[in-house]
Amino acid sequence: MQFIKVTCNRILALINKLNWLGPLLIRLTVGLVFVYTGWGKLHSLEQVTQYFESLKIPAPGFHAVLVGSIELVGGALLMLGLATRIVAALLIGTMAVALYTAILPDLHGVRDLAASIEFTYLAVFAWLLFAGAGRASVDQLISTRLQKV
Repeated sequence: MQFIKVTCNRILALINKLNWLGPLLIRLTVGLVFVYTGWGKLHSLEQVTQYFESLKIPAPGFHAVLVGSIELVGGALLMLGLATRIVAALLIGTMAVALYTAILPDLHGVRDLAASIEFTYLAVFAWLLFAGAGRASVDQLISTRLQKV
């Protein structure tokens, strides 16, 4: 029994030392996805504008550029872990609008909502907003430097 206890404690200690890895992997993965989606939106503005028009989003041309820019720049900043909480808040806004305009009309219940990728992204961005970028980030480097001043 002592062997199991010691082994569990060692594993937990190792996991605690690597706790910076989770936020980093989330930021890199979601950031890369949004760099690609933002790039795609900005390079097909006419189609995105038409889609936004069909969703009855006001000023669809402006919002196509805005959303594409937030996704492209925000995705890159997430990958760096720079201004993570600000970027997460902006991306929560884009996901909330996407859920309201594009997903909500076709929902048939909570299960449909939970199965939507937009809801998953919204949850990830909420976590980043409240938890921050983690230790392996530019945000952490800036915070550490500011504490020394």
